[in-house]
Amino acid sequence: MPDGSVLRKAIWALGLTQIVGYGTLFYSFSILAPAMAREFGLTEGWVFGALSASLFAGSLFAPTAGRWADRFGAGLIMTVGSVAAAMALALCAVAPGRVTFVLALLAMELASSFVLYSAAFVAIVQIGVPRPQRSITHLTLIAGFASTLFWPLTSALHAHLTWREVYLLFAALNLGLCLPIHAWLMRLSRRHATAASQERGPAPEAGAPLDPRRGRAAFLLMLAGFASEGFVLSAILIHMVPLTAALGLGTAGLFVSTLFGPAQVASRLINMLFGGRLQQTHLAVIAASLLTAGLCALLLTTPWLPGAFVFVFLFGLGSGLASIVGGTLPLELFGREGYGARLGWASAARQFTSAFAPFALAFMMARTSVANSLWVLVVVAASGVIAFLAIALLRRRGVRVAFAIGGNPGEAA
Repeated sequence: MPDGSVLRKAIWALGLTQIVGYGTLFYSFSILAPAMAREFGLTEGWVFGALSASLFAGSLFAPTAGRWADRFGAGLIMTVGSVAAAMALALCAVAPGRVTFVLALLAMELASSFVLYSAAFVAIVQIGVPRPQRSITHLTLIAGFASTLFWPLTSALHAHLTWREVYLLFAALNLGLCLPIHAWLMRLSRRHATAASQERGPAPEAGAPLDPRRGRAAFLLMLAGFASEGFVLSAILIHMVPLTAALGLGTAGLFVSTLFGPAQVASRLINMLFGGRLQQTHLAVIAASLLTAGLCALLLTTPWLPGAFVFVFLFGLGSGLASIVGGTLPLELFGREGYGARLGWASAARQFTSAFAPFALAFMMARTSVANSLWVLVVVAASGVIAFLAIALLRRRGVRVAFAIGGNPGEAA
């Protein structure tokens, strides 16, 4: 196992590549989309629709990317992904027409499956971090600054460069910064794999034993919980400012929405400092409950401004914890074996619902009132709470079975 200083450097290095990855492949798009639409003679809605279609295609590819991470190593997958991300950004930058532009967006979303959270979480496990769940929390805390950094950075660059030139610069950033880091992580994970095979010792797992039937049920419930969270988060975050304005907050809606980012980072920091002994199943219930509570607070207090602050704060806390649980819950429930494949399915569930959630909410608000549309989201969010509560119940029964037969839950495969 690499020494502690090397592992800390690896987490910080991964955090840096996650900031660049999310910043260049995701957060910069909303800043540059108006210029893209004008140049291609399209509406902004059409451009965002193309992005949603690409997100949907990426969700279908995520399980395959997870299996490849298990088979070939996340370090190799992320190294190849850095090249793919750079090529996709460059292709988008030189796209001569609409068809090429859409194909480039598709390539960007496929490349993101190789370099963003899912692959990074697998890399943490494969380089031999002794407490991977805590390291995943550290990583999400670092990467949480991606939007904070890249929204103003992209705006500043776009004030002097065209959107095509900005994307070319971002392509170079993926090649010059992320590629060397991912190549180093690839060598680090291979050295750990060699050392682990020589030691032949069992890797410690946090998960409680689940028989095959309960394991399948827990897996499907986990996908359902992540899908509901992905739907709610995507629907609200895309429509945050116009939604709060429609509820009577007016221009204050923009000011209120700025609390979301700090709340998201705060939740990760609090969990890192005080959540070390908290089971990830319980953390999943808390995250989904915070999302539900935030929506209820907005509906029950609108247009009262302090109520809107409560909504954004609770929703930001829930979002920050949800990103952690997305990596730690599969590890706690099922262990390291096949972790990449399971994480790929979890990411697919999130992305699948995230892709069409903004259009679904817009359709509902056009057909009915904003309040009724939000109550639908409350039901969807509450279904996530129920799914994670069911997992906790299944796991508790599994522990009882293990003690009944005289076993030690911590020693189960």
